[in-house]
Order: sequence, then structure tokens, then C-alpha cells
Amino acid sequence: MGRLFGTDGVRGLANRDLTAPLAMDLSVAAARVLAEEGAFRGHRPLAVVGRDPRASGEFLEAAVVAGLASAGVDVLRLGVLPTPAVAYLTHTLDADLGVMLSASHNPAPDNGIKFFDRSGYKLADGIEDRIEASLGQEWEPPTGAGVGRVREAHGAVEQYVAHLLSTLPVSLDGLRVVVDCANGASSDVAPEALRRAGAEVITIGAAPDGLNINAGCGSTHLDALREAVREHGADAGIANDGDADRCLAVTASGEVVDGDQIMAVLALELRESGRLAADTVVATVMSNLGFKIAMREAGLTVVETAVGDRYVLEAMKAGGFGFGGEQSGHVIMLDHATTGDGVLTGLHLLAAMARQRSSLDELAKVMTRLPQMLINVRGVDKARAETSPELAAAVAAAEAGLGDTGRVLIRPSGTEPMVRVMVEAASQDQARTVAEQLAEVVRTTLG
Repeated sequence: MGRLFGTDGVRGLANRDLTAPLAMDLSVAAARVLAEEGAFRGHRPLAVVGRDPRASGEFLEAAVVAGLASAGVDVLRLGVLPTPAVAYLTHTLDADLGVMLSASHNPAPDNGIKFFDRSGYKLADGIEDRIEASLGQEWEPPTGAGVGRVREAHGAVEQYVAHLLSTLPVSLDGLRVVVDCANGASSDVAPEALRRAGAEVITIGAAPDGLNINAGCGSTHLDALREAVREHGADAGIANDGDADRCLAVTASGEVVDGDQIMAVLALELRESGRLAADTVVATVMSNLGFKIAMREAGLTVVETAVGDRYVLEAMKAGGFGFGGEQSGHVIMLDHATTGDGVLTGLHLLAAMARQRSSLDELAKVMTRLPQMLINVRGVDKARAETSPELAAAVAAAEAGLGDTGRVLIRPSGTEPMVRVMVEAASQDQARTVAEQLAEVVRTTLG
């Protein structure tokens, strides 16, 4: 059996892989392990629990709350909020543990559980391993006054929005913005924050019904946002994913601005204001070569990590860096957040437009993306992706053919049952051809 925790918590098909009993057991195990670690500091512990609007989040939230309370942890239910809001409020409300129920950009039938420590950071791998090892172990539950109490949070949205607005260097007055909330956790927060920042806001994908999260909308489906930006003559479009820890954008002309371009724009903004620590940006191996070239030409250093925002964050903390992220739109601004925050990122991208009095089309020209092709190969044994000699030989041959004008990256997904094949090349046709050839090798050797 593989490790239960992936790069972003425990995730799977709700009520099949991720069941109510498992959610309860995970919560009990988390409470017990953190107590043994001394995380509760000898006092009655408090946890905050939030979720995105998936239908399965309702019963999974009940299971998590029940597990925590049965383990003697008081619980504050935050309701539907973005993942970064739960991380922020865990620390701000002086809670000992934060729990978020979400499968992020995955479709509605999936769900997930991730835990935050009292500082708002995701739990370390070692702690997650101990939680997993504790599942099913016998324990002596508290009784009477020792059980946890459960209450509803009040004003959580307002507190989080006020925090977001406090980070902005300028008003967004005069900007017309379309925001796509993916029918997810930012459906209330993102439009409210943008309006209060001064923007004229058109909202789409903000009518969650529990089943339509990420369905043809949000950061993984940008066509609706591009159409709305053109229709309304907006200056820009901002797209979140289901739990709003990602942000992608669309220019007034309908061009997509990905996470690499957003990071490039914001890195230069931070450097301009003297707030880019060590003139360094942390990015993953998936970042486009064009991003790395642009940063080098601007005199900035790029520190590269494995894929996953937790690894970006680890490198940031280890090196004392304050800014980093992923091509997918996870952008971490450590001065303001402990995790990727899509609403925060969108606000600061728009603030760069307002401060420079420039269009997003112009700002995005800071880097030129090399043609890139990404193919997700499902139904294969992803555990063998890094050990197959046949696949390694095919990759070596492809890299030799690309030379200095491209690169190949093949990696198992940390959150989904598939292998990702990414190729960058001098032309889109070449990138597609090489990627398709390697994807077929993955299917035949790992299938």
C-alpha cells in the first residue's frame, strides 16, 4: 500500500477512497499525534475546520469534527472558505490545528483533507507519517468534561477579507475585472475583496451547488473567463480553482497569463519595492524555461524544487526567501500568507497594473514562454515512472534530439493516479510530437 498522504494531504473519491470513517480516524490520529508532540502545550486544544462547497464536504466535515471532539479537541467550524483563509485563521485565532476539506482543482466527486499546524503551515511529512501509522491503534478516549466542544465561527469571511485588503499597496480604482470563482470556496470572498479594493467586478462561476465546483470554470477551464473578459470589455480576468489556492489570469485581449508569468510580474514588483528577499524566487522544475531566462536577465536568482507547493515553501523557509510558486498558479507570498493564495495573488497582480498604469498584456511580456506540451497519462503504474529503464532510455533519446532548445520532464502526480509528461521545445509542433511519443512509451512500459 502506498503512502496515504500525498503532496497535498489525503485525497480521493469521496465515500469510496475518502470515507467518513477514514476522515474521523484521521482526525483522531492527528489529535493524538500532535498531543504527543507537545503541540497543545498542556492546554485544552482548539482546532478550526473549513471546507469548500462540495456536497461530500458536508458529511466529511461532520466526521472530522466528530473525530476531533471525541479526542478532546474543541472545534470552531469556519464553514465554506478558501484553503489559505483556513491557514490564516488557524494562526490568527490561536488554534492548535487547522483542517481543510477540499480536493482543490479536482472534480466534484473527489475530496481531500489537509492539516495545518498552529502557525498555518502544512504539517511536515514526518508528522503526517506518524498520523498515518497511528490509524486504527487502540486508545483511551476522554469522557465527560474531557470531550471537545463544537461551535460556529462568526466573522471569519470579514476577518480574512480585511487581511487581504491590508496587504495592498494601491487602490484598484478604475479597473474593470472579471473574476471566475470556479463555483468554489472563493465565491463570496473574491468578489467582496475585489470590490472593496476599488475594482469594478463582474463575477462568474460563483453559484456553487455542491456539484458544479470546477465544472467548466475556474483556473482549469479558462474559456468562460476569456469570453466574459471580451464581452464586458474588462481590463483583466482572474480565475481561482475550487479551494482558491491558485490564480491564473486573462488579459484584456483574451490571452492566458499562467503562474510563471504572474510570478515574473510580481517578482519584479517586489524587487522594485525592496521586498524580494535576496533577489530570489523559488520555483519548481515545471516552470517554463522562459521564466528562468527572464529572471536571469533581470538579475534575479531562481531556486528550483520538486513539484508541489509544499516543497516550494520548504525551500523558501530554509533559504529565508519570501516569494515563490508554481506554473499552475500556486503563488506564495510569505509576507502575507503561509500557503498559496489565489485571491491574494489576483489582488497583487491587479495592483501591479494599477501602480504601473499598464495593461496586463504589457506586464506579461516580461517573459516569453517556450512552447510547452503537457500530457497526463492515466491508468499506469506511476510508482515505476522513476525506475523504468525503458522510459529512462526514451527520455534520454528525446533530450538528445531537443538539444539546448528544450527539455523533458516526466513525473508521477502527487495528488492524482497518473504520470505527467512535459516537453518544452523550439516549436509547439515539436513539443507535441515528442510529448506524444513519450506518452506512448509511458503507456506501454508502465501500463
